[in-house]
Amino acid sequence: MLKIDDLHVAVGDAEILKGLTLEVPTGEVHALMGPNGSGKSTLSHAVAGRDDYEIASGSVTLDGEDLLALDPNERAAKGLFLSFQHPMEIPGVQTMNLIRTALNAQKKARGEEEVSAADFIRTIREKARLVGLDDAKLKRPFNVGFSGGEKKRMEMLQLAMFEPRFAIMDETDSGLDIDALKMVGEVVNALRGPDRGFLVITHYQRLLEYIKPDRVHVLAGGRIVKSGGARLAHELEKSGYEQFIEAA
Repeated sequence: MLKIDDLHVAVGDAEILKGLTLEVPTGEVHALMGPNGSGKSTLSHAVAGRDDYEIASGSVTLDGEDLLALDPNERAAKGLFLSFQHPMEIPGVQTMNLIRTALNAQKKARGEEEVSAADFIRTIREKARLVGLDDAKLKRPFNVGFSGGEKKRMEMLQLAMFEPRFAIMDETDSGLDIDALKMVGEVVNALRGPDRGFLVITHYQRLLEYIKPDRVHVLAGGRIVKSGGARLAHELEKSGYEQFIEAA
C-alpha cells in the first residue's frame, strides 16, 4: 500500500528526513512515535504534498503509484488523507459546503458519480453525531471559533466522510480528553478493513489504547531507528526516547 524508500526531505536549509524507509501494507494500522523534532510532521506533510517541503531524493508510492509526481489534490483523489496536528480555519466558507465540494471533487477525479445534496446532508449529519458535533457546527464557517477539541472532531468527521484508501493522522490526539480519544478510536476502528491503511503519528501510548496498531516504528534523527509490535509503545512509555536519540 504505502511504501516510502530512502526519503530525504529538507525544510529551508535544514535536512529533516535523512533516508527514511517505511512500508505500511494494505489493511494494517502502523504507529509512528518519536521525540519532538524527529521529523514526524515533516513526513506527513511531505507525503501529502506541501510545497515548501523539498524532496531531495527517495520515493513514495501508494498502491505502486508515484505520489511525488502528483499535485496534493491528485494525491487526495487517489485516496490519501491527512489529519492535521493543527487544523486550519477558513473564514467565510461554510463547513458543509467545503466538505461536499471536496468530496465531489475527489469522486469526479476518480470517475465516480457525485453525491446528491439530499444524500450528503443525511450522511454528514449521521457522521457528525458519531464524532460529537451538532448540526449548528456544520453551518458555521469551517473551524472558525471552534475549540481545539472541536477542530479535531471535525478532522474525524472528514475522515469518516471521505473514507480514504490511506489515512495519515498527525498527532490527532494532541490536546484531547479521554472522551475525544475514544471517539477517534471509534472512527478509525470503524474504518479499519482489508482495503485501507493508517499511519498514526503520536508522542504517547494513550491513543494506542483505543487504536491497536499492527506495528510501531520509532523515528529519531530523521530515520526509523526501531520497529516492533504493539508492545514497543508500552516500552517507550516507560523508557522514553533518549536511547533512540543517542543512537540516531
